[in-house]
Amino acid sequence: MQDYKQVPLIIPSLEPDEKLPRLLEQLKAAGIQNIVLVDDGSGPEYAPFFADAASRHGCVVLRHAVNLGKGRALKTAFNYCLNTWPNAVGCVTADSDGQHTPACILRVMEALCQHPGSLVLGVRDFSGKDVPARSSFGNRITCGVFRFLVGLTISDTQTGLRAVPTGYMRALLQSKGERFEFESNMLIDTKENEVPILEVPIETVYIEENRTSHFHPLRDSARIYAVFGKFLFSSLSSSVVDICLFTLFCALLGGMLPASLYITVPTVLARIISATYNYLLNYRVVFKSKEGHGMAAAKYVALAVVQMACSALLVSVLYHWAAGGEVLIKICVDVFLFFISFQIQREFVYKHKKT
Repeated sequence: MQDYKQVPLIIPSLEPDEKLPRLLEQLKAAGIQNIVLVDDGSGPEYAPFFADAASRHGCVVLRHAVNLGKGRALKTAFNYCLNTWPNAVGCVTADSDGQHTPACILRVMEALCQHPGSLVLGVRDFSGKDVPARSSFGNRITCGVFRFLVGLTISDTQTGLRAVPTGYMRALLQSKGERFEFESNMLIDTKENEVPILEVPIETVYIEENRTSHFHPLRDSARIYAVFGKFLFSSLSSSVVDICLFTLFCALLGGMLPASLYITVPTVLARIISATYNYLLNYRVVFKSKEGHGMAAAKYVALAVVQMACSALLVSVLYHWAAGGEVLIKICVDVFLFFISFQIQREFVYKHKKT
């Protein structure tokens, strides 16, 4: 097993302050040997920090001419590590502000060497009184989102202390996201790449209530919800297509159909076309499926039939139980089934099973 103190440590840094050299001194004192520091376009006024890191602490310094984002900084460092230490078990990423202590970093390094195929997360305890409210609230929200929308149960989605195995580093070079959303994509992509997640408890440290963090909760969290937003657009736009086509077919075929088929035929034609539109939009844009069309389409049709039957059954049962309010009941039932359908489509309809 590789000496865990030799695992490369990646530290992205944007506009550092005196906390960076203090952290580097502590890391070297702890025996951590291979430190890769990424200057993400901090500017000339911050050059002395990086020059000192290279000369005094022996760090490798990689530079971006302009700020490209934390995701791009990590990819730059991943590429360097893969070329420089091709036989390493992986690498560890940490923040530059001192929130991650050397002891915690070493704990994550050791866990990676013991579990070389896993993505190791250094997870914090958010129940303490010293945790900033925005960090506690933000983590609670994103953990719930990941559990419901992504199907991953993670106790700290925002942690920057992570150990990434070598094989997964290669895959992440192709992963989307250049800024903080890349760290969320790193978690999401574990499902497609079948990389297990291992959590290691670490010390919860917040410096100046995390004011130096460049994470913007609204801007960066919005990117996390993009898949669900696209799914919502797909569903709503499909409804609009369905209604418009129904109206069109009624106008075009009204004089050609008997009264008994005046509603049925336009309804069926509109639903077939709008369902095809919804299927293709979800396949190509929302879930970007790699499943074969034949299998995915068959599962989509099966889900649609089951969902329609469940809607009819639940509305009927609740209508008789409540003795009225069928419209409100229909809305509530269909909204509930909408969220269930999202998870089923993500995990079953469009998910490609590796062989």
